[in-house]
Amino acid sequence: MSAQYKMIRCNINGRDVEKMVDVRASLTDMLRNEYHLTSVKKGCEVGECGACTVLIDGETFNSCIYLAIWAEGKHIVTLEGLLGAEGELSDIQQAFIDETAIQCGFCTPGFILTAREILDADRMFTDDELRKLLSGHLCRCTGYENIFRAVKKAMYRRQGREIDF
Repeated sequence: MSAQYKMIRCNINGRDVEKMVDVRASLTDMLRNEYHLTSVKKGCEVGECGACTVLIDGETFNSCIYLAIWAEGKHIVTLEGLLGAEGELSDIQQAFIDETAIQCGFCTPGFILTAREILDADRMFTDDELRKLLSGHLCRCTGYENIFRAVKKAMYRRQGREIDF
């Protein structure tokens, strides 16, 4: 029995693409294997760790449990898509560096994309709300505090406020 394939058209990191994909393939597999977007990590592959997080039409999704064919007509952003035109880092990427919120880096792309969704909401979240919004990610290195501080710092900066930790 042969696999079924379907042509999908979508936008990945600002570029319109089309690809014939196996209807059983995850978005993670398509992004990594077909487009070499290695910031999309394969972690648990059951939607629990957040390492495969991508933005789809501005909303975060675990791409390991999102079929590639569901991406038809969607706008997908991976960590690679956050870089500026000249390769400059986004404000949240810079905040992660400033707050040393990176150790091994495996979870970092997912955290940053979730932070991007949080920041794009353009509002101030409480500490408890931020912790809950970031809770869909697992990190085995940092203990989360520096990640939390990076997101909070970027949120305050976007709101034009000073932060005092």
